[in-house]
Amino acid sequence: MTRITEDWLTDPATQAVCAALELGGAQALFVGGCVRNALMGVPVRDIDLSTDAVPERVIALAEAAGIKAVPTGIDHGTVTLVKDGIPHEVTTFRKDIETDGRRAVVAYSTRVEEDAARRDFTMNALYARSDGTVLDPLGGLPDLRARRVRFIGKAGDRIREDYLRSLRYFRFHAWYGCDDLGFDPEALAAIADNLDGLSRLSRERVGGELLRLLAAPDPAPAVAAMRSTGALGQVLPGADDRALAPLVHLEGQTGTAPDGVRRLAALGGVEAAKTLRLSRTQARVLDRMREAAAGVMTPAELGYRLKEAAARDALLLRCAWSDQPWPEGAEGDIARGAAAQFPVTARDLMPEYNGAALGKRLAELENRWIASGFAGDKAALLSGDSAAG
Repeated sequence: MTRITEDWLTDPATQAVCAALELGGAQALFVGGCVRNALMGVPVRDIDLSTDAVPERVIALAEAAGIKAVPTGIDHGTVTLVKDGIPHEVTTFRKDIETDGRRAVVAYSTRVEEDAARRDFTMNALYARSDGTVLDPLGGLPDLRARRVRFIGKAGDRIREDYLRSLRYFRFHAWYGCDDLGFDPEALAAIADNLDGLSRLSRERVGGELLRLLAAPDPAPAVAAMRSTGALGQVLPGADDRALAPLVHLEGQTGTAPDGVRRLAALGGVEAAKTLRLSRTQARVLDRMREAAAGVMTPAELGYRLKEAAARDALLLRCAWSDQPWPEGAEGDIARGAAAQFPVTARDLMPEYNGAALGKRLAELENRWIASGFAGDKAALLSGDSAAG
């Protein structure tokens, strides 16, 4: 018998939530990511439970036990129970009645088997009782142990229920799959056969899913498989993943944490920010990174212009695009540039210069100062300016 023993499971607050449901005659089963991650030794961020009690009953049982109940998704059968500041999403067992590829019409169920059958991958259809005993209604435990990402039932059926599952397949493989096993041929064939469905999805959902995929430790194999099915070109026209593996390698060499936007920049694509409807901040970072990477600024100037983190991103992207190694001493040059402060201000050039001429002259002095390796103080720069005048 498989059991999980995690601190989050035995926490008194979490056990109190389970007890409130169970003492009221309802089931309380941990499900999905918290069970999967616990079994894989991966940190658990969210605690989700499934129950045979309908939302109104969940609320009543929680309130009777002095636990705060928030109807966060009551239309979908979800109530968040908050105990000692810890949120627990509790969702009533459901079964699909009708789907259109984007959303499903569901009905409540009293059977865990029906709830499991409507999920996407076998590794996500694992449950655990409040004592940690694992329930495996669909036989997904062997897949999880092998790190095999496999659709429940027929892959094509699961995809047509929600076309986002095509992208989720690649994300889950990047995060939890075994590269040595490769990709499930049935899954890849079903994804390739249902590419048109991806166009029905909102750009926000597609963008969010792609960024989560790209934030995996090494998404390059999954993105390559995504490209081979045609899914990458479908969601990001013009994308080219050839620079992705070199970028991941360079990140590892430089100790740089994975970043979805940086890796998205490496893929290129036609108007990626609009295509994926990124946030304004993400779009601005993406455009600035690409522009700097495509330019000729030295590492030191990148550090001065962009500051350390953004300069490192731009240089990593430039090296990946050109398949070049990380420049020797680049970290020190970036840091030196980021710490440099141009000693001349516009006021120092007035009244000899004003208007457009002032801005032009200030830029000329700044460029000269940067080219000198940030040498020269205000007096030296202004002295040279006076001599030039």
